[in-house]
Amino acid sequence: MDGELDAGRRAEVEAYLEGQPDVARRVAEFVAHRAELQAAFGPIAHETVPVELSVARLIADRRKASAYPGWASMAAAVAMLVVGAGAGWYGRGAFEPRLVGVVALAQEASASFATYASDHSRPVEVEAGDSEGLLSWISNRLKRPVTVPDLTSSGYRFMGGRIVATTHGPAAMLMYDDDRGSRLVMLMRPMREQFVPMSDQSADGVAGFAWAQNSMGYSLTGDIAPSVLHPIANEARRQADKI
Repeated sequence: MDGELDAGRRAEVEAYLEGQPDVARRVAEFVAHRAELQAAFGPIAHETVPVELSVARLIADRRKASAYPGWASMAAAVAMLVVGAGAGWYGRGAFEPRLVGVVALAQEASASFATYASDHSRPVEVEAGDSEGLLSWISNRLKRPVTVPDLTSSGYRFMGGRIVATTHGPAAMLMYDDDRGSRLVMLMRPMREQFVPMSDQSADGVAGFAWAQNSMGYSLTGDIAPSVLHPIANEARRQADKI
């Protein structure tokens, strides 16, 4: 994770991780955590220590206050308060709970929907006309065979898709639309969980349902009512279960 291995040992580790996707994902999460900590506290580590907080100054102040123990303890308490408050301010958000599982997947799908569904010039990178190439690309990146759910019975046709980045690795984004211009986004990526039942992950006016099966996570998102999206998600799940 720190990039300190020599070339030979690094090659051995990378070869091992290629055959251990679960371990590789765990290492990737460790790397992401390390980067987040560096981003949060790196600038602070390089700041100049205030004169009043230098070791020499603190020792000198303590000696001067030795004849007044009450003032010394008060100064120590104030110093602790200042340091604690500062750490809390600079570290805010660094240790917020990290979303995992289908909850994280649903949030990633919602972000992809917000970014690409409203794009009328290039909502997808590979169009439906090249479905074979798209599926080959996705399967290679996810290291899992994938198929495109057929949602025409629900009134939605396949538009195409792309690979998107998430904090949990690459994910496949598939997009659908209907005759009224309404669009749906399905996001899928490998997950640790073997099976997670479908759950309603609708939020902020955007409907969403997420689940996992055979260690693959799926989330279907759209700007339609959850009651309308739910049966469509069930159909997508039924087809994915046959993979």
